[in-house]
Amino acid sequence: MTILAITGGIGGAKLALGLTHFLTPNELIFLANTGDDFEHLGLYISPDIDTLIYTLAGVVDPDRGWGRSEETWHCLDTLAYLGEPSWFQLGDQDLAVHIARTHALKRGKNLSEITDRIRIALGVKYRILPVSDDPIRTFLHTSIGRLSFQEYFVKKRCEPTVNQIEYEHSNACLNPRLDLSELEGVIICPSNPYLSIGPMLAIDSLFEFLQSTRIPVVAVSPVVAGKAIKGPTAKIMQELGVAVSAIAVARHYKELINGFIVDESDIDSVPEIESMDISVSAYPSVMTTLQDRIKLARHSVNFVRSLSQQ
Repeated sequence: MTILAITGGIGGAKLALGLTHFLTPNELIFLANTGDDFEHLGLYISPDIDTLIYTLAGVVDPDRGWGRSEETWHCLDTLAYLGEPSWFQLGDQDLAVHIARTHALKRGKNLSEITDRIRIALGVKYRILPVSDDPIRTFLHTSIGRLSFQEYFVKKRCEPTVNQIEYEHSNACLNPRLDLSELEGVIICPSNPYLSIGPMLAIDSLFEFLQSTRIPVVAVSPVVAGKAIKGPTAKIMQELGVAVSAIAVARHYKELINGFIVDESDIDSVPEIESMDISVSAYPSVMTTLQDRIKLARHSVNFVRSLSQQ
């Protein structure tokens, strides 16, 4: 069985790490969000791809969940001293990755080729595919105007009220390296449905595949007991007029999924979600430890397998 894990952000990377503890590189493919990508100080930065690679390589900062462990900040400190923008944190080790990526792009390499080079150099054996080699950008229409994702998320610290989310992709194509015919199941990781998964679903061919495929598609809720585990998911849902609940997340995905995992604390939501013609499994989904991640990952795969037998 080959599983496609659709992932973005820290929550997605946590489940991704769990999946690698019992699925082989031939059984697992990661499709990573690029809606957060942007250029900063002349460098091309892919935050979600880098977080995934660092996590799988065992070099991610364990406290922040992003960036490199044992990082230093000499370059950023000097940039600030020189009066350059320092709001986006670029550690020295992380900076080297951005320089290498930018240099390769200027030499005509695409994002998939560069991602392969970086993950192999860091010892990651699993396939990591950017959702597209074409540009995809997430913009938020807010109380202070239209902001790029990083301006909203990092520079403004998610403080402005969000009125609308826009995915700018100019007809971006799904990564051609992804062979949809080899897939036997899909897991949508517990990533932000609007900021991490939404940009990927804006690619028509991916949306249409998930909508029409007969293989199991399972999503893991990023909302537990009315709260988001990480990031501004709950805040954005409230501001968009959406109830902060596992039920609302299931409704958001209902055209695409036939399986949904909620935390045990949300077991009361099961009947309503099942009324959407979605199979539901309640299981502990807060991933505090590595064992939590492995257990949830194993449960997710077993759930996919059970649905494939129905």
